[in-house]
Amino acid sequence: MASLPVLSASKILVVDDEPDLRTLYELTLLREGHQVDTAGTVQEAMDALARQAYDLVITDMRLPDGLGIDVLKNLRRQARNERCMVITAYGSAENAVESLKAGAFDYLTKPVDLKLFRTAVTSALNDTAGPSAGADTARSIARAPDNPAAASTLELMAGTSAAMLAVKERIAKVARSMAPVLIRGESGTGKELAARALHANSHRAQGPWVAVNCSAIPESLLEAEFFGAKKGAYTGATQDRAGFFQAAHGGTLFLDEIGDLPLAMQAKLLRAIQERKIRPLGSSTEEAVDVRLVSATHKDLAAEVAANTFRQDLYYRLNVIDIHLPPLRERKDDLEALCGAILQRICAETGSPIPVISASMLEQLKKHPLKGNVRELENLLHRAMALSDGQALEMDAAYADTGPASLSATSEMPSVDTVMPEINEQAEARTEQSLPPAPPAIPSDLQSHLDAQERDILVRVLTETRFNRTAAAQRLGISLRQIRYRMERLRIDVPGEDRDKTD
Repeated sequence: MASLPVLSASKILVVDDEPDLRTLYELTLLREGHQVDTAGTVQEAMDALARQAYDLVITDMRLPDGLGIDVLKNLRRQARNERCMVITAYGSAENAVESLKAGAFDYLTKPVDLKLFRTAVTSALNDTAGPSAGADTARSIARAPDNPAAASTLELMAGTSAAMLAVKERIAKVARSMAPVLIRGESGTGKELAARALHANSHRAQGPWVAVNCSAIPESLLEAEFFGAKKGAYTGATQDRAGFFQAAHGGTLFLDEIGDLPLAMQAKLLRAIQERKIRPLGSSTEEAVDVRLVSATHKDLAAEVAANTFRQDLYYRLNVIDIHLPPLRERKDDLEALCGAILQRICAETGSPIPVISASMLEQLKKHPLKGNVRELENLLHRAMALSDGQALEMDAAYADTGPASLSATSEMPSVDTVMPEINEQAEARTEQSLPPAPPAIPSDLQSHLDAQERDILVRVLTETRFNRTAAAQRLGISLRQIRYRMERLRIDVPGEDRDKTD
């Protein structure tokens, strides 16, 4: 969405019980060309709002006769269009979460950086749709949108089931806020697509979109990648280098697999979110950054917090707004629409005509567990297209059966001639087992021997999980990053995947 210029006639109400700060905010806003009224208490703010409407309300958290959040809640009850910002000296995670959930567009912590203050005010005033934007997604999707590009990102999330409509409604409702969003869901459910929809429907749509896979970055490089580095900060740093936060300035920073961040990096990320400032590696000064933070994970972060593997304060900062993407097995009604969207994209890439899915294949897909979600569905459709010899796609025979074959109801009684040799063999086996086993031969190349054993285990588990690396890693008790490293080192290729392509 194109950024709109802030009108010089914007009316702003500033609520703070400290006269010096009220004057500072008032002068700063007057220099920007705004009309400013001030109030020192909740009651004075209510009286001012009763007299006229404002474009923006900026309020302190703690006031002599109540909380600034009371002003926000009152505006929400009356369904008014004023956007709100909270400024407070009590910058805890709980206060930030409470103010954003009460309807605040943004929040700042005292002492306020005036540059950040002006940026936040401009962002709030440019959010012309107001706090009620996206309240009814079903109707907003049906009518012609003001921004076709934003609507198309929601349409890419194929499906009209109740679960998906609820997800789309939540995305449209929260996209225009500055509140951090945590997207939860199993691997392959489309978390990055949902994050892109949030960005495209926000007032930052024309700003940069930076997506980061936290699990793919070596721990030793995390700080430089996130915050940048100055020339000479480390060996090989021949020039200043911008990090993810600088690259996303004015836009959205998407942190995928946030649950894989080590604890040391979690503490540094928490400070960057709280202060909205970063310190590049090798720098003695901090830089202000303006980013909308969206994160995603397939893990249960609440359980990670309980297990002391994820910081509780960071969890509260990230989980201001929660979006849960349902697994494909819980929205089988969307299968036909998903198949159509995936086949359309595949055929657009290959230049081939879009095939028709047979009724039998669609029925088999509905019975299939699809534990890999949309990613597994795409794999099956790719396979079906490659093996198809006609217009209608059929399920690959190797994946057609969804359960073990049923056991035979009857069986023949074994004869004595068959049983006796088996008894003798079992007796001989017990005699052999009573003897001490011969020691294994000592390998001439220990590393090769260990690599071969490790490779055999990995291939066996990957085959059993149909090369679902997330499931294989969980079964082996290692992280996704570790299994990717071992597959690369031992040169274990995923069937049908080009080694030169990254995940």
